[in-house]
Amino acid sequence: MTEPLSDAEPSTTDDTFDLCVVGLGYIGLPTASMFATQGYDVLGVDVDEHVVQTVNDGEIHIDEPGLRTMVQAAVNSDQLQARSTPAPADTFVIAVPTPSEEREQGRLESDLSYIEQAVETILPELERGNLVILESTSPPGTTLERVADHIEEDRDWTVGEDIHVAHCPERVLPGRILRELTQNDRVIGGVTESCAERAVDLYRGVVDGELHQTTATTAELVKLMENTYRDVNIALANELANICDHLGVDVTRVIELANCHPRVELHHPGPGVGGHCLPIDPWFVVESAPEQSNLIQQARRLNQAVPRYLVGELESVLDSVTSPTIALFGVAYKGNVDDARESPARYVLELFDERNIETDVYDPHVRQFDRELTGFEEAVSGADAIVVTAAHDEFKYLDPAGLTDLMRNHYLFDFCNHLDLQKWQQAGFTCRGRGVPEADA
Repeated sequence: MTEPLSDAEPSTTDDTFDLCVVGLGYIGLPTASMFATQGYDVLGVDVDEHVVQTVNDGEIHIDEPGLRTMVQAAVNSDQLQARSTPAPADTFVIAVPTPSEEREQGRLESDLSYIEQAVETILPELERGNLVILESTSPPGTTLERVADHIEEDRDWTVGEDIHVAHCPERVLPGRILRELTQNDRVIGGVTESCAERAVDLYRGVVDGELHQTTATTAELVKLMENTYRDVNIALANELANICDHLGVDVTRVIELANCHPRVELHHPGPGVGGHCLPIDPWFVVESAPEQSNLIQQARRLNQAVPRYLVGELESVLDSVTSPTIALFGVAYKGNVDDARESPARYVLELFDERNIETDVYDPHVRQFDRELTGFEEAVSGADAIVVTAAHDEFKYLDPAGLTDLMRNHYLFDFCNHLDLQKWQQAGFTCRGRGVPEADA
């Protein structure tokens, strides 16, 4: 491995890099910037020319605290540049999306075409002794079968001797990516032991957390199970909320008191599960072991069904309102981020569309969405109900008293249990939370 350049000086050879990062999205761009600001000469590669130009201008196309400053520093010091095609490097990091395709009974299976395309693009640039790292979340066996085997067949090389291949999954949370890239422990999985050792050497230069060395397939499963654990436990919380609706009990109080037990830590219910990881990663486990993953499948289907359940609850409350108009607050998959991938709000909106319920959508964080976003006042003017589907801080501090004159009717459905329902009730709103009966609001 080429050592990071001293005093952050750029490489003397324009087309030879310490690191080539393929994919400049939510993980690839922070990763490339992190290495660049540590003195590595980094090339970032993306098929989107707009992304390439944006990065070369020292700007960002995603919303992440601190990222713009880091990108600017890396670009201005000539440690980071972006192109649409790879170039020779000591290490290649693949950080492209792994989307999913729907199969029978709502089951999702992985689409590994982006990973395969990324491998194809770096093949002409590979040299003996290089290290290839797959960071993209993927089903067990992907690193071995889609990356290592492909390189061996194309070049007639032996992985572990002529070329080194590893899987090092990201373990970060949007909104805290830059801090967690360096502070979180990393699982480093090699196709061979020598591959893992090479990858450990690389990450040791930038990661303060502990580096756990293992096999590539183990590392893939570890990453998937981290998100599957959360999905299964959120499913338990969502089922508990449904039970509380049935029994007329406040789910927030049940969780609060149950979590007083030293060995209990119930999650909180919500409008569903969103983001690129939690709704998808469990299906990658199912894909690799369908007969052994019954609980995982059941939990995934339960969480997928939450939006339909909530829309049904909303319809029962608004039954007396003629042609209701909804102001939907928050299409991000979680609070205070701009990422709307697989957000529960998407499915809530689809259900509203099926029922011809007019909806205006407001989100102070999301800039790009596949339907029109409106301003705050426009969303609430003439609305019968506000539906909260993302826990943005801006919503928590709204003054409900100032909204009564703008709205036609005054209903609040807080599917995130984010707002002070008593304050909204006092302002004249009829309120429902997630698993929180109206009488207890």
